[in-house]
Amino acid sequence: MAVDVIYLDFAKAFDTVPHRRLMIKLRNIGLEHNICNWIENWLKDRVQRVVVNGTFSNWTSVVSGVPQGSVLGPLLFNLFINDLEGGIDSTVSIFADDTKLCKTISSMQDAAALQSDLTKLDNWAANWKMRFNVDKCKVMHFGRNNINANYLLNGCVLGVSLMEKDLGVFGDNKLSNARQCHSVATKANKVLSCIKKGIDSRDENIILPLYRSLVRPHLEYAVQFWAPVLKKDINELERVQRRATKLVKGMED
Repeated sequence: MAVDVIYLDFAKAFDTVPHRRLMIKLRNIGLEHNICNWIENWLKDRVQRVVVNGTFSNWTSVVSGVPQGSVLGPLLFNLFINDLEGGIDSTVSIFADDTKLCKTISSMQDAAALQSDLTKLDNWAANWKMRFNVDKCKVMHFGRNNINANYLLNGCVLGVSLMEKDLGVFGDNKLSNARQCHSVATKANKVLSCIKKGIDSRDENIILPLYRSLVRPHLEYAVQFWAPVLKKDINELERVQRRATKLVKGMED
């Protein structure tokens, strides 16, 4: 079975959400009038200016963008793009500003259908004053019999990617976990080095809590997806475990 996955990237996603269009969507989904007014007051009357070598530009109004670092920012962005997949026949996966469009490809007709859905997403972005960063949008072809079709976004042919980091996990077009295992082992070993150099004690009651809180999360994050099956990948992760046990007094061997 052949599958094409298109990785889409909004250009400055959180900074380009138009305030007026956002408020239209919030009211259309039935959000209470007082809450809409509160959000509108929270967003409006913001100004900004630029300082270069001590020279100040004029103040200008901020008419787009949701404040990053705020609690409401990601929520408002999700509500704004909530109708992104309307009318799309292919599978759309959305997590914040990370969007993927995928479809099983068995013929050129399937590729044409995926292209049609991609065009619909591009039109949605244009209608709502958003923009995809074409240079960062990629397509990954899965399957030996994949026809490797080209896809256009905003008149440009999307680049082909052999590997992508998706929500912190590396994946390639051969569904190999080697890169992810190596990345995880490298991060875990760096943390173990810091523990070894920074902590004089080798007491189990000190080392084990540090291992559980600082090292093990790297080894277990999304492991249900990338759990290694090849012996070389398993051994690479096992070496991290053995290195950790050697930090505990009495378990050096």
